[in-house]
Amino acid sequence: LHTLMRFLEKNSHHGKIGTLSIAGIMRMARLILDTNCFAYDNKYYQQTRGGAMGSAFTQVLANIYMYEWEQDLIKHQAIHNGVYERYIDDIFMTTNQSIDEIKIELEKAANKDMNIKIHYEIDTSVNFLDVTITNENGQLKTSLYHKPTTEPYILLYTSDNPRHVHRNIQFAALLRAARICSDLHDFNRERIHIDMSLLLNNYPPNFIRNQFNRFFQ
Repeated sequence: LHTLMRFLEKNSHHGKIGTLSIAGIMRMARLILDTNCFAYDNKYYQQTRGGAMGSAFTQVLANIYMYEWEQDLIKHQAIHNGVYERYIDDIFMTTNQSIDEIKIELEKAANKDMNIKIHYEIDTSVNFLDVTITNENGQLKTSLYHKPTTEPYILLYTSDNPRHVHRNIQFAALLRAARICSDLHDFNRERIHIDMSLLLNNYPPNFIRNQFNRFFQ
């Protein structure tokens, strides 16, 4: 809550965020965190630490906390002309420093708060969300990343849904591949992956072909 207070004070206008006072927001924050109760096995429990997982407020509070936590890393990357990107709890960075030098910075970040556990990978190719990012001679190359546990199941063609829903599944998948794949070879490989997933879910070959042609019109 101290982090939330600092964030509100920094971003407020005359002590308010929109029409809400900082004091009012803090009272509501304490109400949410201090009165989070749940039932399990015919017993009632009150959460005494943290917030409810999936709660809209908890997600916002976590992002505010991470925003303050990451400032040293952001400044470090700016000084060394490196990229820094974060989505929730996934971070992507580039660096021109040695592995030992960047490890020192990551250890500093890890020691700032023992409640935040950092697992990092340093390589010329890493996975960030659904993207594989590769450094090829100083140029960043991107392609789609599929988790090993991902199953090729989508909405069955035989399901009782409007036909445009089935068409849009393939269109959206191709659009995602075109946006992420920086190499034509990777796009074609992803297109084959999409085709195989559609065939496994009973999409007719003619339907797949027609939607592929539609995508490039």
